[in-house]
Amino acid sequence: MGNMSQPQFENFTASSLYCKKCKAAMPVRERLLLVLPDRELYDYLCTHCASSVGQREVTAGDKLMARAAAPRRARRTMAPRGVMP
Repeated sequence: MGNMSQPQFENFTASSLYCKKCKAAMPVRERLLLVLPDRELYDYLCTHCASSVGQREVTAGDKLMARAAAPRRARRTMAPRGVMP
């Protein structure tokens, strides 16, 4: 494999993780635990039993990079009311 110009997985969000209580990989939801000046801490909860199955930390730098890499939405331009094109 060659050197890639952009890492593929800079921001990773889990959709399912192994739950010890359910003894299976289960869908998870992300819950914001703590907001700090330089990072945010998230907890992953099993959607079946609500057990904590993991955590994720997002630094301020990671958030800025994710915003810069995200495609921008095209703005809709609307004609003023009463004006026909």
